[in-house]
Order: sequence, then C-alpha cells, then structure tokens
Amino acid sequence: MKPNIRNVAIIAHVDHGKTTLVDALLKQSKTHMHKDTASTLIMDSNELEQERGITIFSKNASVIWQGTKINIIDTPGHADFGGEVERVLKMADGCLLLVDAKEGPMPQTRFVLKKALEMKLKIIVVVNKIDKPDARVHYVLDKTLDLFLDLGADDTSADFPIIFASAREGKAGLAEDLSQMQDITPVFETILKEIPDPGGDPSAPLQILITTLASDSHKGRIAIGRIYNGTIKNGQDIAQIKRDGAVSISKVSNLMTFEGLGKVDATSASAGDIVAVAGIKEPTIGETIADPISPIALPLLAIEEPTIRVTFMVNNSPLAGKEGEFKTSRQIQDRLYKELETDMALRVEDVSEGWIVSGRGELHLAILIERMRREGYEFQVARPQVIDKKIDGRMLTPYEKVYIEAPEEFNGVIMQKLNSRRGELQDMKTDNGNTFMEFIISTKGLFGYRSEFVTDTRGTGIINTLFFKYDEPNGYSQQREHGSLIAHESGLTNGYGISNTQDRGILFIGPGENIYKGQVIGENLRNDDLSINPCKTKQLTNMRSKGEGVSIYIKTPRKMGLEDALEYIADDELVEVTPKSIRIRKAILDEAEARRRKSQGMIG
Repeated sequence: MKPNIRNVAIIAHVDHGKTTLVDALLKQSKTHMHKDTASTLIMDSNELEQERGITIFSKNASVIWQGTKINIIDTPGHADFGGEVERVLKMADGCLLLVDAKEGPMPQTRFVLKKALEMKLKIIVVVNKIDKPDARVHYVLDKTLDLFLDLGADDTSADFPIIFASAREGKAGLAEDLSQMQDITPVFETILKEIPDPGGDPSAPLQILITTLASDSHKGRIAIGRIYNGTIKNGQDIAQIKRDGAVSISKVSNLMTFEGLGKVDATSASAGDIVAVAGIKEPTIGETIADPISPIALPLLAIEEPTIRVTFMVNNSPLAGKEGEFKTSRQIQDRLYKELETDMALRVEDVSEGWIVSGRGELHLAILIERMRREGYEFQVARPQVIDKKIDGRMLTPYEKVYIEAPEEFNGVIMQKLNSRRGELQDMKTDNGNTFMEFIISTKGLFGYRSEFVTDTRGTGIINTLFFKYDEPNGYSQQREHGSLIAHESGLTNGYGISNTQDRGILFIGPGENIYKGQVIGENLRNDDLSINPCKTKQLTNMRSKGEGVSIYIKTPRKMGLEDALEYIADDELVEVTPKSIRIRKAILDEAEARRRKSQGMIG
C-alpha cells in the first residue's frame, strides 16, 4: 500500500519565523523528538547564515498529521546558491512561502519563488507574525501578489491560498483575526488540501534521485533523495547510475527516513518518500539509485553555469603556517574536491599555481572561503575574475539583474554609483519611504559594489542579484582609483610609526600588529603604490624637549574583512586567508623583483 505523503519546501527570508513555524508544527503533531535533536532546531541558521541574513544550506524535517507524513524541506534563499535550490525543489510538490507581516517578501526569496513557479509547484502563502503591533497584512499581501505577477505567475498560481499565523503563539487561521485562532491546524489542513500527492508507482523499478549528501562517523557517506518510483528495502542490492551513465552495484547497509528533526532507521520505504541511504560507493549528487535488474536513470539536474572564478594557492607569505591547521597542498585540494560532492554549481580545476575555483557569484565563493577559514584552513586567493563565454563565435560577458530595496534618502547615491558602473535602471517604485529599484549590470560592473552599498545605505539596504543573460561587453573596465600602501619592512607596528605614515592614506592596520615586507597595509591617497614603514621607532637622544612624545594621534584603521579584501585587491595582489587573519599582500613581495619582472614582460 502506498503511504500518504506530502513533500513541501519552505521559502522564507532569515528571521521571518521559519524555525518557529516548524517548531509549532512539530509540537502540535506531537512528533517524537529524539534525544540528539530535541534541543536543536534543524531549521536554525548556522553562524554564517545569521551573520549574512540568508539561508545557505538546505535541511529536512518531517511531521505526521492525521496519518499523513509531511516532509518539510528548507531552501536556500540566494541566487548564488542556485545549485542547492535546484535539487531541493526536485524533492517537493509544493511550497510554503513564509512572509513577515510587516516586512513582506524579501528580495532573497525572489529567486527560489521564481524556480518554484517555473517548476509548476503549488504555492501556499503564510503571512506570519500578525501579532506584531506594526503588522501591515494588506500591504504585505499586495506586495506578495506583485511579486507573483512580476515573476510571470499564471492566473492559477497567482490565486494562491493564504494562511495568517503567529508561529510564536502556535496559531494560524484563514482570516487575520488572531483572537479567533486556536492552534496551527489550518496550516496542516491547507497542506493536505492544496499540495498534491507526490505520485509514483511503488511496484515499478526503483528510482531515487540523489539530491543531498551527508556523512556519519559510523554509517559513512549517506545519500539523500526522493523515491520517484519503486520500493527500497534495507539490505537489498541497488544499482548506482553515475552521471556518465556507468552502472555499479551496491548494497544498502542502512536505510533511514526522516522523523521530526532527525533520521530514523527504516526497513523499507516507497515512492513519494524522502530517504537517506548508506552503503553506496562514493555517491554523487545528481546520480540515480535504481533497480539492479532494470536500472533506469532519472534526468540529470540542470544547473546554471558559473560566472566568477578565483585562484586558490598554498600560502607562501612570511607568516605562512603560523595560524592554520590545514595548510598543505594536499589538504587544500582534498577540501575543495570534497565541496564538489555537495555543491553542483561549483567547479575546480588544477593549475600549476594552485586551483581555479568557479562559482555562481562573489557571495558563492566568499562563503566557501569563509567556511574553509573557520574550519582551520590556511591559503591565499587571487582577485576574482569574470568568466566570459563564447557563443556563436562571439565572446560574451555575463549580466545580472540587481534588485535593491533601500530607504528613499539613499536613492541618489545608489543611482550615481550604479550609473558609474554602467548599470541600466529598469524599474523604480517608492512606497512608504522605501524605494525598490531594478538594474541590469554586467557581473564585472558589480565587483566591489556590495560593500559600498552597505556603507552607502548605512546597513539599511537590501541587495539581491540574479543571472540575467550573456551579452556583448559594455566597455566597463574596473580601475581602482587609488594605489596601495606597502610595508617597507617586516616587524611590529607601533604608535610612532603609524602616526608618521597615516597621512599618506587610509591604513588597514593599527599599532602592535605583526606585518611583513610587501604586505598591503593601506590605501594610498594617490593612484600609485607607495612603500611606508609603520614599524619605525623614535630615536632616543640625550636631549628632549618638554612634552616631546607625549601625545600621538592615531586614526582608527579600516579593518578589511574577507569580502572587503577580495573586492579591494588589484591583479598583482593576493588575499592571505587564515583562521585568525585576513591580510592583503603583493603577489611578488620584493618591490625590485616585481619591477624587474614587469619590465621583462613576465607580469602585466
């Protein structure tokens, strides 16, 4: 007998109540909470997600309601994680679009919703946090409808079911009156009514599309995916159909399904359910788990091509090896190739100087670098480069559609900055003090703008990008207006040295920092590079004037984070990445050697 199942993806901006809603569903359904997950909500954002206000990694949960199993799948919300989004939505038959009753749909939800509509998934809109005193439900619904229409939704999709909720109080209803709500039941009822049965034939040959990978210290590599057809049993033989069509036979050593926030052992599972399978030899996302007698592959996942590349290298600075646990060529390479197992949008190519890593955007690659850094890796990276593409004999460059929401007072500076980068304004609306803008701009033109945008809008603006098309280059060439301030010698910086060099530009370092010759320690006021010595100490003499050396004024340095550094560096500079530090350096530390190579045409 085929089990009664619904597979629902959840689309929500960080902090719109996704975790709280799933928690309310778990509690009301009285889903058993396992000891290892009872105190940790799987939908909670990790550290990076919380810092950046986006969802990066997909997660699974499951509840039982009136005999129906409801699998809930979290989704990344940013276009740079398109590889993750594509495969997650393959597991779903419908979506919950969760929006804040004050903020409404955020730009980060646009990409996922667009993909869901393209895949003809049924969308249920949940207006959450209606208990907030500043809730504006009707405004939010209007904005949500505008978003659906803007994304090309047909009449059926635009006529979406609406649920009003306060997940914090565990209440929901089909009307916005909180006093009339009893519990979260309307969410369950609407899912069962609106989200279609997953379909599939339990008696047909087995077909499971691997969409996610996990690891377990005891069970090894675990392949997670939806059963499209057939039934899988623990201990049975299965065929693994590789992406190139090759078939290998494995045995299921452990079969698991999802229950609550964790996985539970299962003897069997049938079409429509989402399972976790151990025992497969080196599973890869996009492969098919099939019947060993009649192996039939499912269609491969189509993922958007990378548009940005960065060269990774072993750190060879004078401070190399002092701060990182994993720093060898083999360790870095293994980590990069391990990422390929779970990130369909990533590419890694071995080159003489290291590895060229290609991804969907600046943020995509910055997240990878930051994760490796926090895991204890040490390495250095070159300036990000746009990946142009040859189409019909023409070399074309990628363009992005940029969605911006910011207070009206910042309109002028936003438009000025994007116009200077040859961005083209497509649409502009102002509502309730906020302005919504859409631009078309080359990927190259976007380099370095995110950090400027945050500064220009004082952290109140929201920017989201989406790949638009490949087209002819518009002639924009990113030229840094200022040169770099370069450390003249290695040593420990001090107040005297800093105070005597800080007027040359904007320093990235303060007193008491260990620096090395050739390190970029600031931005020059002029357009050329300049060597300075912030380690210089004051010479002591037998004669001192009154008050000499008492007052030293030191400006606050501009501390460069990872993305700041990646956006700042020139072609002849690198970013040194360690668990403790982000440093900028010249690729060739010795100034004389750099000049010699340049004169001989060895470098640009």
